[in-house]
Amino acid sequence: MRKGNILVIGSSNTDMVIKTSRFPKPGETILGGDFFMNQGGKGANQAVTVARLKGEVSFICKTGNDLFREQSVNLYKQEGMNTDWILTDQEKPSGIALIMVNEEGENSIVVASGANGNLNREDIDHVAHVLDRSEYILLQLEIQLDTVEYVIHLASQKQKKVILNPAPAAELPETLFGKLYIVTPNRIEAEHLSGMKITDTQSLENAAKRIYDKGVQNVIITLGEEGVLIYNGKFKLVPSEKTDPIDTTGAGDVFNGALCVALSEGESLSQAVKFANKASAISITKYGAIPSIPKRDELAGYA
Repeated sequence: MRKGNILVIGSSNTDMVIKTSRFPKPGETILGGDFFMNQGGKGANQAVTVARLKGEVSFICKTGNDLFREQSVNLYKQEGMNTDWILTDQEKPSGIALIMVNEEGENSIVVASGANGNLNREDIDHVAHVLDRSEYILLQLEIQLDTVEYVIHLASQKQKKVILNPAPAAELPETLFGKLYIVTPNRIEAEHLSGMKITDTQSLENAAKRIYDKGVQNVIITLGEEGVLIYNGKFKLVPSEKTDPIDTTGAGDVFNGALCVALSEGESLSQAVKFANKASAISITKYGAIPSIPKRDELAGYA
């Protein structure tokens, strides 16, 4: 089986999760349920997904010099990932995320970026050789936008395939889109990128086309239980995998990591999306972000 190397550049956090019957209103205190803590961050979630699904992965991130770093590095080593490119910030602490999960499996998240916010151009220059041996480069927006832009610029020069998961939503320079192989917004992020409100199928397709017209080669909009819309000059709606969700935390990250794995193995875009849908559907049947990421054998039946 052909395998191209995948480079994930992004955030590494520690997730602190509490289960609750409902989200509190502003100024309200409620009693929650179970609490647990584990590693997370969009970059880490996506990198671990690639590793568990048997992709060839390298991960670049920045942590503080603290206990959270030790826990994260130990986990990544257990997953079989190369930890050589995990940089250390001597001033900022490691990033953390406070996550509430309600009875419907929906989540509400606040992130304190910490050292993630200090991953800069100089750091990327220091590890730029890792880009040379990577076919796919997967990015998110939990690190400095300036750093994301710089990576995309370098990757474009090296003719690498860049996949941008534009989360959390942010203003992106128009010149960036023409350097992207794929952009993977959810519905809210697609509204942000297109400047259009999505209310029905027609407005969804219009938004996808507007993003595509900015220069990106492929637009993939994730729609939860409604499936995934692909647009690259023509529209294709890939149905979602039906399941009973208990926690959607990290589902988008699993989708992006799995998408890269399938593409790196030579699958078509629509087949890669089907594979990613299955991985994501499995993840939302478990609690937590990294704890819910499936292993390759859990996707048995995928051809």
